Amino acid sequence: MKIMIASDIHGSALYCREMLEAYDREKAERLVLLGDILYHGPRNDLPEEYAPKEVIALLNARKQDVLCVRGNCDTEVDQMVLEFPVLADYAYLCPGRVRIFATHGHVFNTSHLPPLQKGDILLHGHTHIPAWERHEDFLYFNPGSVSIPKAGSQHGYMILEENVFTWKNLAGESYHTETV
Repeated sequence: MKIMIASDIHGSALYCREMLEAYDREKAERLVLLGDILYHGPRNDLPEEYAPKEVIALLNARKQDVLCVRGNCDTEVDQMVLEFPVLADYAYLCPGRVRIFATHGHVFNTSHLPPLQKGDILLHGHTHIPAWERHEDFLYFNPGSVSIPKAGSQHGYMILEENVFTWKNLAGESYHTETV
């Protein structure tokens, strides 16, 4: 199964469209969103082409493909307009031989770990900075941000296919790969 993983759209219709174009180009079977879907948040500038209503329409059209966890900017109001669940604080994904704890990152992160078993993957967004870190007992992966990348990173996402994680920019250019 091919899974696309993205985070931190923050209401940008421009980058949401580009993300969905990448999803189609990748021919992924599922889209995992790690939160902060519609609202830009008080610490971020408005992203380019900020249009939450358009993001709602774009994502609702793909509701059958989306698995989403709640970000710190996501609320019950967002759930009223989005037609797929967005309020779970985390999700366990078990593709192939890996077990992934997917969350946004504002509650569970490398400084406040969820219950993990040796070899598990902690997957979260929130920082807007792509990451691939091998810790003693777990791996930490972050796709970065679709619309507001930080620390000089690119607008991007990750692909998981057959135990290989690939970080890509929205144009589809790969810049890092990790095999688990």
